[in-house]
Amino acid sequence: MIVPVILSGGSGTRLWPLSRSSYPKQFLKVGSGESLLQQTARRVAGHGFAAPVAVSNEEQRFLIAHHLLEAGAAPQKILLEPAARNTAPAAAAACVYLSQGQDPLLLLLPADHVIGDAEAFRAAITTGAGYARDGYLVTFGIRPDRPHTGFGYIEAGRSLSADSSAAAHAVARFVEKPDAATARSYVESGSHYWNGGIFLFRASTFIRELESFAPEVLAACREAVERGSHDGDFFRLEGAAFRRAPDRSIDYAVMEKTAAAVVVPVEMGWSDVGSWSALWEVGEKDASGNVVEGDAVLHEVSGTYIRTDGPLVAGIGVSDMVVVATEDAVLVAPKDRAQEVRAIVERLKSSGRTEHEAHRLVHRPWGSYRTISLGDRFQVKEIIVKPGASLSLQKHHHRAEHWVVVEGTASVVRGEETLLLHENQSIFIPLGTKHRLSNPGKLQLRLIEVQSGSYLGEDDIVRFEDNYGRAR
Repeated sequence: MIVPVILSGGSGTRLWPLSRSSYPKQFLKVGSGESLLQQTARRVAGHGFAAPVAVSNEEQRFLIAHHLLEAGAAPQKILLEPAARNTAPAAAAACVYLSQGQDPLLLLLPADHVIGDAEAFRAAITTGAGYARDGYLVTFGIRPDRPHTGFGYIEAGRSLSADSSAAAHAVARFVEKPDAATARSYVESGSHYWNGGIFLFRASTFIRELESFAPEVLAACREAVERGSHDGDFFRLEGAAFRRAPDRSIDYAVMEKTAAAVVVPVEMGWSDVGSWSALWEVGEKDASGNVVEGDAVLHEVSGTYIRTDGPLVAGIGVSDMVVVATEDAVLVAPKDRAQEVRAIVERLKSSGRTEHEAHRLVHRPWGSYRTISLGDRFQVKEIIVKPGASLSLQKHHHRAEHWVVVEGTASVVRGEETLLLHENQSIFIPLGTKHRLSNPGKLQLRLIEVQSGSYLGEDDIVRFEDNYGRAR
């Protein structure tokens, strides 16, 4: 059995305004009704694969668990990184954790890539598994269909069999992102492949190579696992030890140095979805070459990517553009400059704005909330609580709250009282009062919350009890 290890700790903003630091691209729905994470999990489900292990961070732990469960891919465990340390420590921690008393084959793969040809992907994995069982570190080279300066490349060396067209080759070298002329020469050579960041190996093989080439990474991760702790579906890597691991990629830590690296070439409709233009490339286009998701009306528009999760987008006479609209932000850019969105995100950060951090819709383990209106000393939210779920027992130092139930039934603890509220009923929670909101029913609870006070930030929460292990 192959154990899929899904690396889902990223917080990239290359797809802002849809991707935010609290809701990165692996949770976005791309090309189907499922998120990229869910699509990844489905590709490695079924015969030959064990239940997945995910590696994530503390902030996204409930979100990743929800997405995997919703996709019918309940994880063996979700390893929680106390700090971002790149892919080598993430892989090392997974190997150490999973090799206790066994030596599984691990398939490491990013959570946020698109693969159009699942059959070709599985065939390549089957081929790679044979080499991995023999002690090789297998990577998968994407056959390039054009010169691309945004990807790293893998140069294939000698064939691993007498047949020069064999399905695997020794890795001659890894190459950083090239300039345009070099990229063209790589494509013409026929021996260079895009580095898709997918790896397959025995846990013991990777640990052996870490001991040779990155012993400090291995030592830190061993200690982080030994001193870690289980928390339901999660395993928390010990913080101080894990933070001692150097910030290194798998390529830099091991693959560029080892003599055991093997590349399996594959054509599988792959994209790392690294920009809005990449989404246009993999999207379903209309007769004018437009990719449209959401409510849009177009007149003489061509070659354009349009996505709206909120307002109607109307376009007239534009070509080769990216237009992305959310509830609180709109991005407009030429398609060939869409990758410069990072500059916008940096300006948002430096100016103290928050649109790069979270959407108005914020997911929580108990449900979600959406900010409807925000002004001086007041905020209005729509709150959804899942059946059987409860918010923490808490209080606020700086705000009072008024709740109006619009759907479902609410159980409310207010001070020493416990009350049951139904549709169209309301309750006031004075500043400084301990309170808790629960949904005792079988249907979702929806209410409107009006906050008033001198400070309305989410950090004004003092938790006394919490079903989800949150300290604040």
